[in-house]
Amino acid sequence: MLDPELLERITARRAELDELEEQPAKRLAEMRAEWDELAVAERVLERMSEQLADERASAEPMPGRQVQEFAGSSNLGGVCRHVR
Repeated sequence: MLDPELLERITARRAELDELEEQPAKRLAEMRAEWDELAVAERVLERMSEQLADERASAEPMPGRQVQEFAGSSNLGGVCRHVR
């Protein structure tokens, strides 16, 4: 006949090992989720940087373009800028 105390110890140790086995798998899943989040954040940062660079480039005056000021009519409310 099997010793009940030994069976209990074996069962308890199996439960401990099951718990230990779950911890690395859970941690790995958490790490993969964080990698995914970082990849998304990196893509967003790249897009925003590109958009900002495009906005800055389009806001810079083009060589050869001249800005002239002239007095506007009363319905324009003063001085207007005209780009040629």
